[in-house]
Amino acid sequence: MNILEKFSLKGKTALVSGVRRGIGLAMAEGLAEAGADIIGVSASLELSGSEAEKKITALGRKFYAYQCDFKDRKSLYQFIATVKKEHGTPDILVNNAGTILRKPAAEHPDEFWDEVIEVNLNSQFIMAREFGKEMVARGYGKIIFTASLLTFQGGINVPGYAASKGAIGQLTMALSNEWAGKGVNINAIAPGYIETDNTAALRADENRNAAILARIPQGRWGKPEDFKGPVVFLASSASDYMNGHIMVVDGGWMGR
Repeated sequence: MNILEKFSLKGKTALVSGVRRGIGLAMAEGLAEAGADIIGVSASLELSGSEAEKKITALGRKFYAYQCDFKDRKSLYQFIATVKKEHGTPDILVNNAGTILRKPAAEHPDEFWDEVIEVNLNSQFIMAREFGKEMVARGYGKIIFTASLLTFQGGINVPGYAASKGAIGQLTMALSNEWAGKGVNINAIAPGYIETDNTAALRADENRNAAILARIPQGRWGKPEDFKGPVVFLASSASDYMNGHIMVVDGGWMGR
């Protein structure tokens, strides 16, 4: 098999959460371009006619749409059971769903903290555990988490988000320690400052926007499309010897 063939995902199925827009949508599109069929899920994903469906099916791949409220444990378990019944365990799991709620730490209410931790951490662990144990049983699988620069840094006014993304980094390594020898690769992608809905407030703040751009060596905000290559790499056999790694895609931010 030559190197380009190692990047092929033909015959594979990938479950991508947070697929409705932004980075999740771009990652799903990249996986489909590499040959994978997509099981897509978001809290508010249209069950028919979504942008994700249009993009994936235009590539000749299958797209299966689901809704799941990731802050609701019952909804999450129902979704997992439905996917297993209708598709079995996917070859690739991209745990990308997430949320962010901003308020200074001294004013950060329990409700903000609980929702962010439930969506960004608890649900991600449950998804990884429930699909991962079957990947382990069959001896193959790829799990990719979406981490963050705040896996490494503290951020401002987002204590819950920073805590959740720091934990995702540790979870990536913890699962790798247990499953790497059983044929399952667990890695994470840590986006830098990307043009998505989550960063709209930062980009609208003239001073913060200027400060952020001044630190990025590439001199621009990232785009969701910048994540197609990294996710295909981690989902493919080209990355078979990578495990427990957090791949930073940030235009050079962490190097400063």
